[in-house]
Amino acid sequence: MWSGHELVGGLYGVALGGAFFGESMFSRTTDASKAALVHLAARLRQGGFRLLDAQFMTPHLEQFGAQTLPRRIFHALLGAALDTRGDFEKLPENTPAADLLAILSA
Repeated sequence: MWSGHELVGGLYGVALGGAFFGESMFSRTTDASKAALVHLAARLRQGGFRLLDAQFMTPHLEQFGAQTLPRRIFHALLGAALDTRGDFEKLPENTPAADLLAILSA
């Protein structure tokens, strides 16, 4: 996330097929990484992604509806996601922040 010309928060990860594997988040301004996560979730949904793997459950992720899954369920979701072609370049259309939060928790 940018504030003027300053990078104030964000995250990075790896996309494979229709799965995105989050690696790390950072924030130099309060809630900037949360805003970046909401935008990422909207972008992944718009691009047809099926799985967003955050690797570790944290209170930060839990507030957005993240869940710890049993291994067998995760493997099934991962298999379906890898068989999907996600389009990371597809941006969410002008979506208000409140709608992005609803998209994330859907």
